[in-house]
Amino acid sequence: MALGIGLGAVWMRGRALRGPLDAPGLRRVFAADNVWGLAAILWISTGVWRAFGGLEKGTTYYVTNPVFHAKMGLLGLIIALEIWPIVTLIRWRVRQGKGEPVDTTAAPALARISVIQAGLVVLMVLAATALARGFGV
Repeated sequence: MALGIGLGAVWMRGRALRGPLDAPGLRRVFAADNVWGLAAILWISTGVWRAFGGLEKGTTYYVTNPVFHAKMGLLGLIIALEIWPIVTLIRWRVRQGKGEPVDTTAAPALARISVIQAGLVVLMVLAATALARGFGV
């Protein structure tokens, strides 16, 4: 479920970044970004719990499974791609909070990154499905 939340959030963030970036537009960007962050917290916490909490298939199944390694690689790529957007959006939030103008010239590039991340989330869903069905062992 967290993957679906994340996919919707990053897609909406990308769409919001393509729209008007006035005060309401920035609120839409920040709202989608907040949900995207929540999804990341859910992914990491539930993923660690499932892989190392002694549930279902057990830790050995995951750490020896190449599909799990691919899924973790996709997550790592998503996180690496998120560094610039998170820093930029934090700066935007601070400037807006101070009532200062926000330089949104990076918005088109951030929107492209969000689309790439959405594609990577879809690949993570496929990997998660493969893991649930026992592929890769």
